[in-house]
Amino acid sequence: MDGAGHFFGYGSLVNRATHDFPAARPASLAGWRRVWVHTGARPVAFLSVEPAAGVTIDGLVAEVPGGDWGALDAREWAYERHPVTAEADGPQRVQVYAVPQTRAAPPTVRHPVLLSYLDAVVQGFLREYGTEGAGRFFATTGGWAVPVLDDRAAPRYPRAQALTAGERAVVDRALDALGVRRISGG
Repeated sequence: MDGAGHFFGYGSLVNRATHDFPAARPASLAGWRRVWVHTGARPVAFLSVEPAAGVTIDGLVAEVPGGDWGALDAREWAYERHPVTAEADGPQRVQVYAVPQTRAAPPTVRHPVLLSYLDAVVQGFLREYGTEGAGRFFATTGGWAVPVLDDRAAPRYPRAQALTAGERAVVDRALDALGVRRISGG
């Protein structure tokens, strides 16, 4: 498969605390945007990517040790891999995980985004790209008519991270600015 050996992470994989893939470095992917989706594969909504002319997203390119995709494919089992060219110190052929648009549906109250998942994603963007990068994350992600389940007190996301008060404030301000509805996690 073309692009074997490296992947482009655009969501939780941007947060290095959620994985231990070696040689991760900042990268961008032109012609794609993030989008919130729900499928029958998971009970909650999650990020995917879809083609989008004129949009470039930030992320990380990382090496898959020994080209063994088993562990990463298991983590990203709801997706399919696609070869793309990312920009990481020059063009590089990599794999990106995306849900086929024919299987993707918008999130619903029954299938919301977990705030603990969003927190982990945004923390990664803050650490890699700063406040401006977190702002670009929100700007280059579609589907913000999504309900967000506030599970911060008891995170349901398996790779949830502890955020600082400042990191939480960045997430909360962005959600407020977007008019995202939050629902109780209890």
